Amino acid sequence: MQTQMARTEDLQAIIASKNILLTESPLYPLRFEPIYQYRPWGGRRLADLLSEPLPSGPIGEAWLLSDRDDHASQVAEGPLKGQTIGQLLKQFPEQMLGKLAHRFQRFPLLLKFLDAQEMLSVQVHPAKANTDLLPAGETAKSEAWVVLEAGAQSRIYAGLKAGTTAADLRRALATGTVAKQLEGFTPKPGDSVFLQAGTVHSLGGDVVVFEIQQNSDVTFRLYDWGHVDAKTSKLRELQVDQAMDCIDFAEGPVGRVTPVLESATPVKREQLFDCEYFQLWRIGGVSPFSVGAMGLPRVLVCIEGGGEIEQGYATYAIGKGDVLFLPAVMGPCTLWPRGGVNLLEIALPE
Repeated sequence: MQTQMARTEDLQAIIASKNILLTESPLYPLRFEPIYQYRPWGGRRLADLLSEPLPSGPIGEAWLLSDRDDHASQVAEGPLKGQTIGQLLKQFPEQMLGKLAHRFQRFPLLLKFLDAQEMLSVQVHPAKANTDLLPAGETAKSEAWVVLEAGAQSRIYAGLKAGTTAADLRRALATGTVAKQLEGFTPKPGDSVFLQAGTVHSLGGDVVVFEIQQNSDVTFRLYDWGHVDAKTSKLRELQVDQAMDCIDFAEGPVGRVTPVLESATPVKREQLFDCEYFQLWRIGGVSPFSVGAMGLPRVLVCIEGGGEIEQGYATYAIGKGDVLFLPAVMGPCTLWPRGGVNLLEIALPE
């Protein structure tokens, strides 16, 4: 009898602990400190998006959510301030990632804002097939851009012109006419582009974008427009052979993504990207709407306006430039716009 009672008490304790896990989780919407990156092609426009002061010099990138040993995002506020996303994933794997906890040892995406005042190098990222070109611990790198700001001189290059061969591209490199082999367009705010690994690409001319990519930092520069890095007074190193090995010459031009409208009222919700690595929706309006998902993590990127996220009896502010990680344990929440809001919601595919 005592043994049975003990087992019953143990079972009740387990159930109670799980209830506490769900109702008294130490987690909350996590805002991380941006990690600013000097880039010779960068500018100062990210100061208009982020409240954290920019360092001196041209800042081309703000890493918003990075689970990398060399650049680990740290929680910006609240009881968990100073903790890295990697530490939280180790401490609270199920609470952070929910149903996906068994799949990922680290957060599989890298999120950034880019300010490209000058043209980025013409570059390419390796695909899964390029295993010999991937450093230890790195993955292939597919990515996507959502244009936030653009001017008359802005330019996006995505893919090669139809029929371009490796020999054509080699000749263009030798004669400095690479741009003639690239498919390009003048972007406007709201445009989005998906860049599969192996796609030749570049952008610049006073354009600001949100970038979502696989958690990899492998880039091979094919051409750099003859730019001299002001910090070193030298041309940047190219990796032409490695880049050529990665290019998918069968792909051809890559155009703007056509959004898939999922709802128009009470808020406009459209899906921009749905691939094996990430899903991304753009949501905007003045009425309350749901964000987050049951048992799954989500990331919110506020690109215009602001409001409050309500979960249970707690509310959390979100404003322009804010990036919030919603742990899986939070489940669905309600976002109450302040006047109006426009945000991106990011999910990891199940």
